[in-house]
Amino acid sequence: MSELITDIGELTTQCGDRQRLHDAALVIDGSRVAWIGSAADAPAADIRTSVAGRAVLPGWVDSHSHLVFAGSRDAEFDARMAGRRYEAGGIATTVTATRGASEAMLLETATALRREAELQGTTFLETKTGYGLDVESECRSARVAASVADTVSFLGAHVVPAGIDRRDYLDLVTGPMLTAVVPYVQWIDAFCEVGAFDVEESREVLLAGLVAGLGLRLHGNQLGFSGGVELAVELGCASVDHCNHLSANDIDSLASSSTVATLLPACDLSTRQPLAPARLLLDAGAEIALASNCNPGSSYTTSVPFCIAVAVLQMGLTIDEAVWAATRGGARALGRDTGSDAVGSLRVGGRADLQVLDAPSVVHLAYRPGVPLTAAVWRGGIRTPPIVSGF
Repeated sequence: MSELITDIGELTTQCGDRQRLHDAALVIDGSRVAWIGSAADAPAADIRTSVAGRAVLPGWVDSHSHLVFAGSRDAEFDARMAGRRYEAGGIATTVTATRGASEAMLLETATALRREAELQGTTFLETKTGYGLDVESECRSARVAASVADTVSFLGAHVVPAGIDRRDYLDLVTGPMLTAVVPYVQWIDAFCEVGAFDVEESREVLLAGLVAGLGLRLHGNQLGFSGGVELAVELGCASVDHCNHLSANDIDSLASSSTVATLLPACDLSTRQPLAPARLLLDAGAEIALASNCNPGSSYTTSVPFCIAVAVLQMGLTIDEAVWAATRGGARALGRDTGSDAVGSLRVGGRADLQVLDAPSVVHLAYRPGVPLTAAVWRGGIRTPPIVSGF
């Protein structure tokens, strides 16, 4: 069945020259976009939906999240806001709660967060394991993640859990744990940071994942100059995420590579880290993505629009650059920017993942920060229930 979405006040396709189109329309046929053009030239379709001058754009591609967990770290957040420094070790609190939760409980939480993200325009989402940190719990987390997310990363190398020798744990991550999760995941990740894993340990983990047929991504340079960016570029990682502390050489390396710098501004605010140098990265020619980093300890939000608003208001991006980073940039960070299964853009023959804003322009995403603007979402051509009354 085909659907004509017409009377679009502003259409952002993220194709070609990135310009916003006006008085536009598009046709969805099944799960694909079948036609894009002027509303005056729109063909007939089985269903006609007028968006009455609202803005239409691709759904968000959230390329970094941690949705599979149990428990809360609100007390830790409260203490941090009172002046305690953020450190990676707080992850242990979530590990204890996650190991003690049933698979049904983990699935319920992750499903609710996925739905929450979709209501804010997210149509494609990556999530990670990393709060189990033993073979059984990581495998269970991977199964849950695979059932709620579009693509999954194995993050056994999050921190070394209490009660196990560091070398023994690395052998576990690169051996039995990796073998157990491989059926459910597409990527391997590591937290290359002080308090987590150093460069050589992270290299060992990523190379083991590569041998197992997984794509590579990396947490790097969040809390300091960890060497994660250099390692990510060296190994050809699809993305290196956080990137708060970058040297001039780091920026130049990213600009001359295919590795996407995924920036996580909600996390930066929550941990009171310096905001990642988004403007410097773009001006140097690097590709960036914006993502939520939804997790219970350092960024408990599923709101990509919030991240866009911060990027525009505080990180020096234009609205078009920020929207690009949260759509096409996220797709590139996940290796889903080209081909028949590409996401993050609207093109004829491409997936019909799109959203309607209850606003005339994407400018309102930063102009009206914190206001819920998503009016409707289509994911694979299927519309979610109406979000804005009367639409």
